[in-house]
Order: sequence, then structure tokens, then C-alpha cells
Amino acid sequence: MKRLLPHPILSLGLVGVWLLLTRFSLGHLMLGSAVAVVAGWSFARIEPGAPRPRALWPMVCLAGVVARDILRSNFAVAWLLAGPGAGRKSGFVHVQLRLKNRLALGMLAVIITATPGTAWLEYDDETGVLLLHVFDLKDPAEWQDLIANRYESLLMEAFG
Repeated sequence: MKRLLPHPILSLGLVGVWLLLTRFSLGHLMLGSAVAVVAGWSFARIEPGAPRPRALWPMVCLAGVVARDILRSNFAVAWLLAGPGAGRKSGFVHVQLRLKNRLALGMLAVIITATPGTAWLEYDDETGVLLLHVFDLKDPAEWQDLIANRYESLLMEAFG
């Protein structure tokens, strides 16, 4: 069954969307099913192997750290926006990353972008340098240390 429908939920969803976009008939059901099966086969051929974390406890710790940082950052950005804004200086920071795992890099991108006041702008695969924008930049070294020791270390522990 897995060989015929490698991604049954994807195929079922495609058939459902097909039928929503066209009128329901036996012909549309058969054609939509054929397209969905071929799409499932195609996706199975191109999808990479599912990366798995080696350790789950660092992921649990990371979730707690990120939740606390997002809450704290929300209040800090709101305070900066509501206040006079004097002394606030945004800027760019280059951060040297040791991470190479694509899933871990993607998770780090989501963490950084989801935290108010920061944005992941660019990552160079060859050098491992991340360009980060910070809404209220006081010390670039502080941000480099925060990314390396707070987020990257836990991701490296989880994904190796």
C-alpha cells in the first residue's frame, strides 16, 4: 500500500482540492485521483530523508528558552515602540555559525525570525556566516554570543 500511495494524506488532500475546484462527477474523481497518485509518487522521489534529532531533551530545553525569549522580546520591542525611541539604534550583525544540519539551520531561522526585534537576512553556506538584523543593537558581540551559546549549542546537541 505504501508503494501505491507513498503519501496518502497528500493524495487525499489533492483529490479533495480537485473536487472542490471542479464539479463532483465520477470522471473528475477518477482524474483527480490519478493526478493525486502521480503527485504522491513524484514527491516521494524528490523528498529528502527525514532528519531526526539525536537527543530530545535539548529540544525541550530549547522550546522553553525560545518561549521565554519571545515573551521578553515582545515586551522589550513594545516598550521601545511606545517610548521616546531615543538611543535606539538598529543594525546588522554577522554571526559565525557552526551548524551544518539543514533542519537545525531552518529551526534557527524560525527561532530568530519569530523573536520580535530580530530578523534572519542571509546565510552563506560556504563560510557559515549569518547576517542578522537587530532592532535595538547595543553590542554585536552580545548577539553573537547569544546565538552561539543560547540557541546553536542546544541545536548542535540535538542534531550533532
